[in-house]
This record gives sequence, structure tokens and C-alpha cells, in this order.
Amino acid sequence: MRRLTYAKAIREAHAQLLAQDPRVFLIGQGVRNPWYAGTSLQDLDKEFGRARIIDSPVSENATTGAAIGAAITGMRPIVFHPRMDFMLLAADPIMNQAANWSYLFAGQVSVPVVIRAVINRGGEQGAQHSQAVQALFAHVPGLKVVMPATPYDAKGLLIAAVRDGNPVLYIDDRWLYEVEGDVPEASYEVPIGSAALRRSGKDVTLVATSYMAAEAGRAAKQLAQRGIDVELIDLRSIKPWDRNLVYSSVGKTGRLVIADAAWMSGGIAAEIAASVAGEIFHALKAPIARVCLPDAPAPTSGLLEQVYYVGADEMISAVEKVLS
Repeated sequence: MRRLTYAKAIREAHAQLLAQDPRVFLIGQGVRNPWYAGTSLQDLDKEFGRARIIDSPVSENATTGAAIGAAITGMRPIVFHPRMDFMLLAADPIMNQAANWSYLFAGQVSVPVVIRAVINRGGEQGAQHSQAVQALFAHVPGLKVVMPATPYDAKGLLIAAVRDGNPVLYIDDRWLYEVEGDVPEASYEVPIGSAALRRSGKDVTLVATSYMAAEAGRAAKQLAQRGIDVELIDLRSIKPWDRNLVYSSVGKTGRLVIADAAWMSGGIAAEIAASVAGEIFHALKAPIARVCLPDAPAPTSGLLEQVYYVGADEMISAVEKVLS
């Protein structure tokens, strides 16, 4: 099978959606500028025209609100926010409008909008340009939230999100853009709410999201060399998340480590830990461990970033702790 980078898999998903459905259009800041989107939207305006690839003014609220209005009237917009931090300016149309309209009208109105947000980390970008606030949106009834970690899932989840019929927050991580993987040429969907079992094991369950799933793979390989058998689950969707797969795995291993590259307090790792403890506490052989960012803003110093960001090493330490 041919291989694509994560970014080019996203680009191919956009191209296929635009070609197959005239209701689909793309709107956002920098959608024609590789500085904002890398190769993930490269030359889509040349292929589909500027009427469907709309480079918007710097007004996240207005851009998102316009797209939600278009979705309510039958279109299938994809809104692009090149930094997740600035998407917070669109919190009202996302959380107060898109998430609620179907409920307010007893299911007679749908809001098929996809809101794509990019997490930017590292590079000394600092506190206002490096935030991962996915848990804030996963908290909201009526929103679905997906976080692909592989090129295959990056394409399949975007296609599934656009076809879903409900508002979906699609979060990609710029640290993954150059990761390569097998991607079919044909259009396909990855089911929203379905996690992926990346590695079977018997000693400990390691659940991870987005970039942390890639780091978890590295951690699992290193631990295997020391005789520790990790079962690795790539969550893919954090709202809804795959309770059945996680519960089944923890029921087998009895130990759980959750890795999420967001702040420790109130995050998706805390939600999963609480759910596992509440539903299958009897299966646990050790306390649940979480690997998350410290409850502090991202530093601007490159040296401090080396301490701030977590990855495979911290997961290995967490696995050792639950096995001790």
C-alpha cells in the first residue's frame, strides 16, 4: 500500500470530500497559505476554486458562526482554525449554538459542521500558542471530538466527521504532520467513537490520544525489551470514547496508564480514570496512573520545554509504577 504523511492524508480527505459532495466547502484563516496549514490544504483553491476554499478575515467567531449557519441550511462546511488557542474566540457559536440546535428543535434540525483545530507545540511558541484544550469541548453535550494519531486515521476520521451529520471537532497535532503511514487511495471512514488496539499485551493497559499515541508506541517497544507486555489503545475519539475496548483491556491486565498531552487537572485522562474506577474497580490491581502536562502554561524557553512536555520516558516511568 502507498504511504502518505499525516498532513497529506488530511489534504487527500479534503480533496475527496470536495469532489464527491458539492455541499462541502472549506473556510478559515490561511486556508490558501502553507505557513498556516503546511501541506494539509496545499493547492485546494487551485483545484476547487476560491468560492469553495474561502480564506476568511481574522475573526474566529464570525467565521465559525457563518459556517454553522451554512450547516443549518444544508451545507457541509469545514472550518479551519490554524491554532487551537484562538479557536476559543469561537466558543459561543460552537458550544452554545452548534452543540445545542438539534436538541432545541427536538432532532428536527442537524448541524453538520466540522471544526478543525490544530495543536501547535514546541518551538518556543509559549503559553498563548501551544494550548491543547480538547477536554473543554469534550465536556459539552452535542459535540463529538476526534484526535487522529496516524495518517490512516487522519484521512478516515475527517471523512467520517464531514458525513456524520452532527457538529464534530477534529483536532490534529502539527508534531504529527510528517509522520508517514499506509493510506488507501479510495475514500473510507474510520468510525467515530471506535478506538484502535495498536498492540496486545497482558501486563498493563496504556491508553493514549493523538501525538501521545505515537509516543506510547515507542514506550511499549522499549518496555517489551525489558519483558513488560503492554496493551496499547489509541483512543482516536475522546467524545464519545470507546469504553468497551478500554474496559475489556483493563479487565484483562488489571492495570491502567492514560497518556494525554493536555493539562493534568480536569482532562480526558481524568475522565477515563474516573469511569474505569467507577465501573470496573474490582478489576484493578493497582492505582491508575496518568501522564499529562503539568498544570502550568507552556514555557517560551526551549530548555524549559524539554521539562514541560511529556512523552515515552514519562510513560515508561508510569508503567513501572503501576507494576511495582
